Amino acid sequence: MELCLSSTTTTRVLNLNPSRPSHNSLRNPLLHFNHTHRPFTFLNLPSPSRQFHLLQLQSPPNPSRFTASASSSVATGNEKDQLPADIEVKETQEPNCSVRLSVQVPPAVCDDCYSRVLNEFMKQAKVPGFRPGKEVPESILISYVGKKNVQKATVESILKRTLPHAMSSVTGRALRDSVRIVTKFSEMEQTYSSLNSLRYDVIVDVAPQVKWIPENGYKNLKIVVEIDSDIDASRTSEQELRRRHKSLGSMRIVIDRGLQIGDVAVLDISATTVDQDESNVQKIPSAESKGFHFDTEDGDKVLPGFLDSIIGIKRGETKSFQLVFPESWKQENLRGVHAQFTVECKELFYRDLPELDDSLADRLLTGCTTLNQVKESLFQRCLEVEQTAREQATDNVILDQLQKMVEAEIPQSLFEEQGRQFYGAKLLQIQANMKLNEQQLASLSSPKAVNEYLENQKDNILNVIKQNLAVGDIYKRENLQFSTDELVKEVENSIAEFKRQKQEYDEERVREQVQDILEGAKVLEWLREHAEIQYITR
Repeated sequence: MELCLSSTTTTRVLNLNPSRPSHNSLRNPLLHFNHTHRPFTFLNLPSPSRQFHLLQLQSPPNPSRFTASASSSVATGNEKDQLPADIEVKETQEPNCSVRLSVQVPPAVCDDCYSRVLNEFMKQAKVPGFRPGKEVPESILISYVGKKNVQKATVESILKRTLPHAMSSVTGRALRDSVRIVTKFSEMEQTYSSLNSLRYDVIVDVAPQVKWIPENGYKNLKIVVEIDSDIDASRTSEQELRRRHKSLGSMRIVIDRGLQIGDVAVLDISATTVDQDESNVQKIPSAESKGFHFDTEDGDKVLPGFLDSIIGIKRGETKSFQLVFPESWKQENLRGVHAQFTVECKELFYRDLPELDDSLADRLLTGCTTLNQVKESLFQRCLEVEQTAREQATDNVILDQLQKMVEAEIPQSLFEEQGRQFYGAKLLQIQANMKLNEQQLASLSSPKAVNEYLENQKDNILNVIKQNLAVGDIYKRENLQFSTDELVKEVENSIAEFKRQKQEYDEERVREQVQDILEGAKVLEWLREHAEIQYITR
C-alpha cells in the first residue's frame, strides 16, 4: 500500500581516476571503508572501446611529428622490445580528448620482424624431410606455411613490437584500454607487401584537462545542505526506545471503544478519484490494501489527514472520507489528486506494556543495568548515524556544486566505462533481489540493453565523471596526502573480505581502488573544512 511518505537521498559514487573502477558501498565509500567492506564485483558487459577498431579514417590537419626512439619506454603494458631502427610518429589532436598517432615503420624494423617470424615458424613447423628445429630454406618454409600466413604474422609482429614505442608520446596521459588501431588490417598487409614498410594510425583517449569556472572556485564554496528531521539523534533515539519497549509488550483486543493513538488496527482500504462525472471516477490501486496493519504511532508516515479521519473507528465499522495527495508525494501521477477513501476496521488492538523502568534495562539493551544507560547508549548510536547522514548529505551537495564549476571534454571510452560500471552495479542489485536466470541476465547484458542505459543516463554519467575529475584535480592542486599505513590496512581489509566471500580479485586493481577512495576522502575532508556550509532542517 502506497500511503506512506518516503524521502530519498542520492549517493554519489566518487572515483578519482576515471580510468579505474569505483568502489560501491551502502553509502559514500570514501568515508566508510573502516565500517563496511564490500568486495568489488564486476559483470562483463560488451564494450566496443575494449576492441581494436579496424576502421578507415581520414587524417586530420595540423599534425606534429616526433621520432620514437628504438629504446623508448613502453606505455601499453607490453615489455620493452629493442628495435633495430627508430619509427616516425605524427601526433594530431582529435575531438573529445583523443589523439591520433600516425606511425611510419621503416624497412629495417619490418625486416627484423620478418626474420623473427620465420625463426618462430621454423621452430614450430614440421616440414617434411626436415627434423624439428633444424634450419629450413626460406623458400621451402614459406611454401609450406603459406605466403599469406607469413605476411599476416609479420604485420602482427610489427604492430606488437612498435605500438608500445609509438605510445611513448602519450605516456601518463593515455586512458587505460582506450587504444584503437583504426587502419584496416588489409591495408597494412597491402602496404607491407608492396613497400616493405608499414604505416598505421592509432587513436587513443587521453586524460581530460579540467577548467575551473571561476578559477580556483572550489576554494570558496558556499553551500546549503538540507537535513531531514528524521535523522535527529534525540528524536530517533526516543523512537528506538519506544520500539524496543513495545516489543516487550503484548497485544490485547479492544472491545468497548474506538481507535485511539497507541492502538494498532487491521484495515481494509480502498480509494478512488473524485470527479463530478461518475464515469471518470477511477480506482487508485496503489492506495488500496487488504489486512493492512496500521500502527497509529506511525501516523506521521502516512498520507496527511488519514489518521485523523479514522480516529474513533470501531471494529467492524466503515468510514468514508476525502483526502488530497500533497504536491510532495513521491508518485508524481497522484500529486494534487482528490481521493475518496473507504476504510473498514477488521480488528482493533491495544498494547499492554510493562512499566518502563530500570528492571527492563537489560531486556531493552543487553549489558545495561539502568534505563538512563539504555537511553544514553541509544542516543550515542543514533548520534553516529546522524553524523554519518550529515556528512553524506554535505558531500553530495559539495560534489554537485563541483561538477557545475568545471568544464572538460569527456572521451567516449571514459563515458562508456563509467556507464558500464553503473549498469553492472545495477544488474548485480537486480540479480540479488530477483535471482535472475542465465537467459534473463544475458538479455539485460546485451549490447542493446547497455546502450539504451548509457543513452538514458548520459547526463548523470557525465556529471559523475566531472565530479571525479574535479576531485582528482583538487587532490593534486592542494598536495593532499594519506599515509602508507592507511593504504596497506585498507587493502588488507578488502582482500580479506574477498577471501571471506570466496571471490576472485586482482590485488593491483584493489590497491588502485583503495587509493582512489582514500584520495577522495582527503579531498572531501579538505573541502568541508574550507567551505561555508549552512544546514537547514526540513
